[in-house]
Amino acid sequence: MIPQEIIKTKRNGGNLNQAEIRQFVRGLTDDSFSEGQVAALAMAIYLNGMSVDEIVALTLAMRDSGTVLNWQGKLNGPVVDKHSTGGVGDKVTLMLAPMVAACGAYMPSIAGRGLGHTGGTVDKLETIPGYSCTQSLEKIQQLLPQLGCVIVGQSSQLAPADRRLYAIRDVTATVESIPLITASILSKKLSEGLDALVMDVKIGNGAIMRTVDDASALAHSIVNVANGAGVNTRALLTDMNQILGTTAGNALEVMETLDYLTGKYREPRLHQVTLELGANMLMLGGLYNDKASAVAALEHSLSSGKAAEIFAKMVSALGGPADLIEKPLQYLATAPVVQDITAPQTGYLQYQDTVGLGMAVVRLGGGRSHPSQQIDPAVGFSHILAAGQPVQQGEVIAKVHAANPEAAKLAATEYLQALLIQPQAAEAFPLVHHTIG
Repeated sequence: MIPQEIIKTKRNGGNLNQAEIRQFVRGLTDDSFSEGQVAALAMAIYLNGMSVDEIVALTLAMRDSGTVLNWQGKLNGPVVDKHSTGGVGDKVTLMLAPMVAACGAYMPSIAGRGLGHTGGTVDKLETIPGYSCTQSLEKIQQLLPQLGCVIVGQSSQLAPADRRLYAIRDVTATVESIPLITASILSKKLSEGLDALVMDVKIGNGAIMRTVDDASALAHSIVNVANGAGVNTRALLTDMNQILGTTAGNALEVMETLDYLTGKYREPRLHQVTLELGANMLMLGGLYNDKASAVAALEHSLSSGKAAEIFAKMVSALGGPADLIEKPLQYLATAPVVQDITAPQTGYLQYQDTVGLGMAVVRLGGGRSHPSQQIDPAVGFSHILAAGQPVQQGEVIAKVHAANPEAAKLAATEYLQALLIQPQAAEAFPLVHHTIG
């Protein structure tokens, strides 16, 4: 079938069969579909949607456009992963990978870079001197049985069709298509050879999905398609109406991760989200039958020091310093200017524009507005107070870390513009709205 006929079928609201979808994905990888034809089909999908069967077929074809890792007979536990739709201050993967590994699961996490207001796990890890997120599939396959977790960047060998399709979606206003988002996320995740996947779908003024309805639609699509593709999958809808944890910025978030793993400090909301996601990963992987025992195992991975030990081994195995946990300040970049941000009045904190806080980090130099942009690992915000807390006028509510005083002043202004201080505490958003799957 020629490309025009496939495009016409979807343009007219019809369903594509498996052969047509496989031909489209083959056209993505060998360029037999032109950019205009890919764009036309992407727009037709955006406007007319896809059935679950179509999305399953698209996801599997995109997954199979590259290498699919196979762990059969090589590991003595389930292969699990989690994926977040993105937010500000979301460093959960860094904590969760060694925790679930300490509980007997294996987590080969293929992570991404930040773009727009959301931070990227790869950017955070690359603030650790020597840590290399660029690893061959052979190296990943060698290290995972030894370490229990490996967090690296996407290989060109995994789901190559997705890279071309996403680049075209990005310039044709079709990024928001739920079928295409689903296939993009899952084609990469399923190429890891997973037994189980837990999705963290963020909702709120710091998320791509602003409403529960939109987040639920995406979560249902991902769960239905992943389960249809043979991978046990569950989605949690979690709050992103404020920064997650007490930091936003790459080296600052790595420092918070180390404090979390070693028990120096665990911000309550961040801890709860990490335990919720981890418990579901362990249950879906078949290691625990109930949430209470899974949570207890995760807590023990922290209190025993085993999770911190696994994280340290992973950092060292991927080129970082062996004593990062003992001497973090020796290795992590620090900003030359650190300035207090103080409450302009007395009242209760509320955040009205968490995306704005993420963009403030970008403007400080801690994120990128285009993929090739270099970032400053040291900048961002720390000592962030959670929403709902009472504050006094003049009290420190956060600290800005910047390259110079002018940048610090501008970022402090942007921070204050993103929050409200109200006479009464607003009703708290539920941290976990609900679970799907």
